[in-house]
Amino acid sequence: MLWIVLTAAAAPLQVARNALQRGLVGDAGPWGATLVRFLFGLPFSLAIFAVAAMISQAPVPHLSARFALAVTSGAIAQMAATAALLVAMRRAGFAVATVMQQSSLPLAAIFGWALLGDALHSRAWIGIAVTTAGLAILSWPRRDQMQGAGLGVLLGLASGAAFAVALNAYREAGRALDPGHPIFSATASVCVAQAIQSLILVTALAGLRPTALMAVARAWRPSLGAGFFGAAASACWFAALALAPAGPVRAVGVIEAPIAAATARRLFKERLRLRQLTGGALAAVGVAMTALG
Repeated sequence: MLWIVLTAAAAPLQVARNALQRGLVGDAGPWGATLVRFLFGLPFSLAIFAVAAMISQAPVPHLSARFALAVTSGAIAQMAATAALLVAMRRAGFAVATVMQQSSLPLAAIFGWALLGDALHSRAWIGIAVTTAGLAILSWPRRDQMQGAGLGVLLGLASGAAFAVALNAYREAGRALDPGHPIFSATASVCVAQAIQSLILVTALAGLRPTALMAVARAWRPSLGAGFFGAAASACWFAALALAPAGPVRAVGVIEAPIAAATARRLFKERLRLRQLTGGALAAVGVAMTALG
């Protein structure tokens, strides 16, 4: 199925984007590195949207307050999630932070049930419990890591929660904009969200941390790479979500975890211990159960 291919393609693209962003945190700070994803990804997202618009030949959609509220909420939640993830990578390690971010799936299911009335099978709730157990095992640091990794784990969980909010908000935005042309609506929502995010972050950094903004400008070459991979990943995720429910899409997206672990070992020389591998595997199983439930 096409949505499986798109999701499988999105996972390594997202890991590549995270890896490039991680290298920018030191100079630009977490918010500067977060800006990279949106500002340098916007031109690529606009190009992808242009292609989707030509293929779908969708009529001009009617903008509404419902769409504006949903896409703005998603944009703000995604900004917070990205910044939290970048700091978590510095505190707890690249692979651990990425696995912790997988909590976005069970949290998205909970938020969808509580706020949007999504029905969940009992197997999905069991999956949530399994995921929680796996994350607890994964997040328990050694004594010499209590201070640093503990905060990183919490930030990773916060990132997952914020991404869960963004996922539901973007889905709602797509439905509000043009439910008859889901891929067109999804790519349009990405463009609007990235424009909002870029405007907010550029304005905030210009006033509060102009040195971070200058660091982003100086690092335009690697920033273009992060922007491209981010835009490509978002396009694949949203296109897959337009073709299949969020649960199965996020379940296939679990392949991001082993890719991140391999990336961390090769690029950042990070080593995962048995407890981390066990907790990560258990969390991945729980995430899959939640999605398939």
